[in-house]
Amino acid sequence: MSRPPRKPGSRPPSSSIGRSGGERQMHTRVRKTGGITASSRAWLQRQLNDPYVAASKRDGYRSRAAYKLIEIDDKHRILKPGQRVLDLGAAPGGWSQVAAQRTRSVEGQGQVVAIDYLEFEPIAGVTILQMDFMNDEAPKRLRELLRHSGADVVLSDMAAPTTGHAKTDHLRIMALAEAAVAFAIEVLAPGGAFLCKVFQGGTEGELLNTLKREFRTVRHVKPPASRAESAELYVLATGFRGRT
Repeated sequence: MSRPPRKPGSRPPSSSIGRSGGERQMHTRVRKTGGITASSRAWLQRQLNDPYVAASKRDGYRSRAAYKLIEIDDKHRILKPGQRVLDLGAAPGGWSQVAAQRTRSVEGQGQVVAIDYLEFEPIAGVTILQMDFMNDEAPKRLRELLRHSGADVVLSDMAAPTTGHAKTDHLRIMALAEAAVAFAIEVLAPGGAFLCKVFQGGTEGELLNTLKREFRTVRHVKPPASRAESAELYVLATGFRGRT
C-alpha cells in the first residue's frame, strides 16, 4: 500500500529512526568488484544500510540531513509558524524543506530564504539565491530578499570540501562558522536563534565567547541523525540579545 502524502505545511513527525523500536531493515553487503575502490564500496554499503537515507526517500526529503534539523528542532523548538528563516549552504535543500514546513511558509505565513553556490531544484515556500555566501554581495542580497526585516532564525549547514587533513578541514569549517556568526549578529531580530555546523572538539574559544556575549544560551548538540563516527557537531545559540 502506498504511503499517503503529507499535507503541505504540516509539521514533520518527530524522528525515531534508528532508535529502539524504530525502523529495522535488512543489512545489505556490496560485493567486491574490480571497478570500485574499497572506500567507495564502504560508502555505498553505508548508504544502502542507512535508515535515514531510506526514510528521506520515503518522506520526500532531499537528503538525510533533514532529520538532523528535525531532531534538533523537536528537542529545542527553534522553528515556529510565521518566522523568517535564512538557510546558509542550503543545497540540496533538506533543511529548507523542514524550515518551510515548520514556519508554514508553504502556506504564506513564514518566509524561508536559502543560499548556496550550487544549483538545486525549487522548493515550495522557499526563495533560493544561487550565490556563494562568502561573496561580498551575499549579505546584502539576503537582506533584500528578507525585505530588510530581521531574521528569526539563521541556519548554517555549510561545509568546505574536505582534504583529509584534520587540522586544515577544521580551519576551513571554522572560517565558514565565523562568517555565519558575524552575519547572524547583523541580521537576527532580538530573541532569534542561530544553528551552525562545526567540527567535533567544540567551537573555537573566541567564537564561543562571541556567541555567549550575543546570545542568552549556547550549547553544542549532536542529533542522532549525525553518524557516530562523524566529527560533525552543531552549535545552537538561542535568545539573541539584539544589536547594541
